[in-house]
Amino acid sequence: MNYLKLIRYQNLLFIALVQIFIKYGLILPFEVDTTLTTFDFALLVIATLSIAAAGNIINDVYDVEIDKINKPNKVLIGKKIPERNANRLFIILNIIGVSIGFYLSNSIGKPGFAAMFIIFSALLYLYASYLKGMLLIGNLVVSALVAMSLIIVVLFDVLPAINAQNQIAQSALFKIVLHYSLFAFFINFIREIVKDVQDINGDKKGEMNTLPIAIGRKRTVLTVFALGVFITLAVVFYMYEYLYDKQFLMLYFLLALVGPLLFFCIKTWAAKSKSEFGMLSKLLKLIMFLGICSIPLFQFTIL
Repeated sequence: MNYLKLIRYQNLLFIALVQIFIKYGLILPFEVDTTLTTFDFALLVIATLSIAAAGNIINDVYDVEIDKINKPNKVLIGKKIPERNANRLFIILNIIGVSIGFYLSNSIGKPGFAAMFIIFSALLYLYASYLKGMLLIGNLVVSALVAMSLIIVVLFDVLPAINAQNQIAQSALFKIVLHYSLFAFFINFIREIVKDVQDINGDKKGEMNTLPIAIGRKRTVLTVFALGVFITLAVVFYMYEYLYDKQFLMLYFLLALVGPLLFFCIKTWAAKSKSEFGMLSKLLKLIMFLGICSIPLFQFTIL
């Protein structure tokens, strides 16, 4: 169980669910041309999860001293799991992810795509060891990687099958996934800042240059509030622009996304304690989950 906690198995299940939704709740119902077999798609999910799990491990390895302050009861490295074992697992998972990436890239006739898996692995290591301490850079990098966990499905399954005859249909599906990846990017980016506010004490000791440390807690809270308002308005604009004639999706977006986002903005304005910021972080996680759960609903718009 300790090793499952180390790799953040809940987050990995979420990534797998997102990719399954895109494949079976969006790509197949739209009946667009695809490249991956069921087996190959399963390998893509395994590769993504392996690299993500490795990133979670190395992050914990580098954050031991900080976590002793921010979450002393949840420190695993050095207490319940030897650091040597964690480093070995980190290497093994990266080898699995990158190796599968090389196989898949060659099997779809896009050998250059293999470089993505190496880049993802390297960025997660750099994030844990260096980028996390740089103002907003770490937040942006990890949020971009979250977005890529969605985009990579269409890059491998849809993009190689595009031709002159199916270009319009393939591009329309790609656009939907791109919109969802942008949503995931912004929600995760806001959540990373909220977590920085929550963990400000440990980050100060670790000599991190997070936004709350650089501009202060109050200004950061105002920034989070402004970002919350922005993403809320962006969702409303998306509803007006793309879903105005799809009543069921409009209702879902209104209740499952706009409502919780407005609640987030209200709670952010008044948030002060560490527990309140912890609640905001969980709320953003829920909002992202509810947003992703709307992916399979798009199939009903083409019936």
